[in-house]
Amino acid sequence: MNQEFEISSEYIELNKLLKASGLCDSGGSAKMVIKDGLVTVDGEIETRVRRKIKNEGIIQYNNQTLQVICRTKI
Repeated sequence: MNQEFEISSEYIELNKLLKASGLCDSGGSAKMVIKDGLVTVDGEIETRVRRKIKNEGIIQYNNQTLQVICRTKI
């Protein structure tokens, strides 16, 4: 499943993105799946919980793909 997630700032931290988008049900579970190497950012495994995801970043987790879109001027 491919979906877009709109942000209103320059970036969103990876753990917050997973929770806010509904890919993880809590911040704690988001941190665990990131640290376990189950999340990719732009095609590479990411283990940094607070990785800054910016406009057009592609996140993949649990057979789902999420693209971050920033609609505001930075």
